[in-house]
Amino acid sequence: MRFLTKNLIDKGWSRDKKYCVTDENGTRYLLRVSDISEYDAKKAEFEMMRQVSALGVPMCQPIEFGVCDEGVFSLQSWIDGDDAEEIIPALSDTEQYVYGLEAGRILKKIHSMPAPAMKEDWEARFNRKMDYKIQKYNECPIKYENGQAFIDYINENRRLLKNRPQSYQHGDYHIGNMMIGRDKKLYIIDFNRNDFGDPWEEFNRIVWCAQKSSLFASGMVNAYFENNVPLEFWKLLALYISSNTLSSVPWAIPFGEEQIGVMVDQAKEVLEWYENMKNPVPAWYKGVVEL
Repeated sequence: MRFLTKNLIDKGWSRDKKYCVTDENGTRYLLRVSDISEYDAKKAEFEMMRQVSALGVPMCQPIEFGVCDEGVFSLQSWIDGDDAEEIIPALSDTEQYVYGLEAGRILKKIHSMPAPAMKEDWEARFNRKMDYKIQKYNECPIKYENGQAFIDYINENRRLLKNRPQSYQHGDYHIGNMMIGRDKKLYIIDFNRNDFGDPWEEFNRIVWCAQKSSLFASGMVNAYFENNVPLEFWKLLALYISSNTLSSVPWAIPFGEEQIGVMVDQAKEVLEWYENMKNPVPAWYKGVVEL
């Protein structure tokens, strides 16, 4: 395929180079280019995207994968629309909630793909991950006010990881990786952190959703659980969010003061939502909303 235009997309945290390219017919595509050393991982990512697309998930459709001068590329369909995190907070309460319901239904569909049978036991794998994050936080020169509450909650609730199922995960599922198309539909983008794990862990990024729209976040949870959210989910989600929040400030340091500030403020807000990790149901949750 020959392209007439190629414009760099300078946004997002991925190491991939992203371009909007146009062919001779004026059709736009998303071109993602990665280092050649990532060939195997990117090929696996592309194949999984094909399987997700086949489920009917609204997303960039994977079209072509291969090697180019710059490395390894994947060509995907272009979504004509706007970032959901900019559009949704400005909508009516009902519209925000309805988009959240759609996000929850889509996530349920993504999680219908099982993990490989040979995958390591989740309890062992995630305990190791949490131990590493606690170590990194303890070594970090920047500490949260009452960050110990996260560590205490983790250590008191590790048993919740026992016998958890595993499925395919988008890997970074939140409002910042969604778009509202010109057709007003919700689309999911950026599968480049895809993985396998406890499907409930996928909600660990819901913090970003709740900060933009508590109604959207509430709708997402309610649709996923068909309006019957178990308390066990909330307890486990608090564990996953504690783990994620702990690692956020060490992650932010290389990106400078602004990102450090974002993560410190977010940790403070999380502690407020959870009453210093004493209440597993966060304050942003609105319950089931009547439409």
